[in-house]
Amino acid sequence: MAVDLSQLIEAGIYPNADAAIQDALRVLWQERPAVRIEVAAYRYRNEDISLSKAAALAGVSFDRMKEILAGRGIALRLGPETIDEALEEAEVLRRVLSGA
Repeated sequence: MAVDLSQLIEAGIYPNADAAIQDALRVLWQERPAVRIEVAAYRYRNEDISLSKAAALAGVSFDRMKEILAGRGIALRLGPETIDEALEEAEVLRRVLSGA
């Protein structure tokens, strides 16, 4: 038996469609780990989020997220990609360690 969104609002369960949809998405996020993993893999591949952020989003460990991404053929971005990026990271580290 399907329930129509308008019935949930008319019954006073939700004040409006946005509230009902947000609650449905929250439950989906909590109850379907595969959805979290899919979203995390998508965002890692298509956005500039780190492996750590992807793992946190998916609700898995850093190492498990690496395995998931590698298993899907998604290139891992670990460390600097160019010499300039490495030098910049080294300079930031020097400043942090020197207290500047």
